[in-house]
Amino acid sequence: MNAADTAAALAAHAEDVCRKYLPNGRRQGRYWCAGDVRGAEGRSLFVRLEPPGPVGKWQDAALAAHGDLLDLIRLATGARSLREALAEAHRFLARPLTPASAPTETYDRTAAARNLWSRCRPIDASHGEAYLRARGIRRCRFPALRFHHALPYRCEAGGWRRYPALVAAVAGDDGIVTGVHRSWLDPVHPVLAPVSRPRKALGRIHGLAVRFGEPAAASTLLVGEGIETVLSLVTVLPDGALRSTVPSSTFAAAALSAGSLGAFVPPKHVTRLIVAQDRDEAGERASRRLQLRCTRLGIATAVLLPAGNDFNDDLRALGPEPLAQRLAPLPARRGAGNRESLA
Repeated sequence: MNAADTAAALAAHAEDVCRKYLPNGRRQGRYWCAGDVRGAEGRSLFVRLEPPGPVGKWQDAALAAHGDLLDLIRLATGARSLREALAEAHRFLARPLTPASAPTETYDRTAAARNLWSRCRPIDASHGEAYLRARGIRRCRFPALRFHHALPYRCEAGGWRRYPALVAAVAGDDGIVTGVHRSWLDPVHPVLAPVSRPRKALGRIHGLAVRFGEPAAASTLLVGEGIETVLSLVTVLPDGALRSTVPSSTFAAAALSAGSLGAFVPPKHVTRLIVAQDRDEAGERASRRLQLRCTRLGIATAVLLPAGNDFNDDLRALGPEPLAQRLAPLPARRGAGNRESLA
């Protein structure tokens, strides 16, 4: 088989390929998600397992890399040439594999996300608000956050349990909900639930965000990865810099992952971007990619670096007043391409 035929044969067993060469990843809907082509844990790499769209195609949002499953095998194994990659692929295809079958799944994840969102209540005075306040976050009553008192959670060992959950709406510039992000909580204490993956997404979220404030009136965008990270900055911004009840010149967005942050496209009316970068390699790559996109669009940028892993760590370690003092000049900064370190 030549390269094209081999790639097509691999695509017929896309999930088997992913389980072999990306063992630390996991299936999420129609995709296999992993950290990178070397198989690290994470969610920056997406491999399509089912249509619509070409099965077997993958994209690494953090690195802006893409290809087919033959490319993935070449990179995952460190093959030095196409010949070596083909030999490895042929060895893989010679093994007993799961018979290829037409997908039977009819589950609409976007519809399911919207249905869940409609069944949640506002976060005000809920266990979800108590969780955020326990993390030092005082401004959290935004329309994009809701609460579910007993959301089912599928356990790794099988079976289901119900936990209270903080539910966030993911949307594009038009405000239409395309997905939700769920954070399951301990039913007694204001902490995450004692499960293996207390945070999960449902629906379409890649390149989109949870939005706080009034984006229709905003010219400055504050964007970061996690909900807690972004709301920590919202909490300590000077009064009037961001409000949930009146239009503002600043709004904020949580992209939910490094990969999604790197793929985020600022709204057309935004003239200034402030990136709240997590202090890790994936966060730095995502920040660079987003800054490059903004440079092409003519958007002024500034990057804020936390002293700890993220700004929620800073908020809890330093307290709101010291962090607010360091952020006080932020609304006045207007330079393009500035990199502001808060370390």
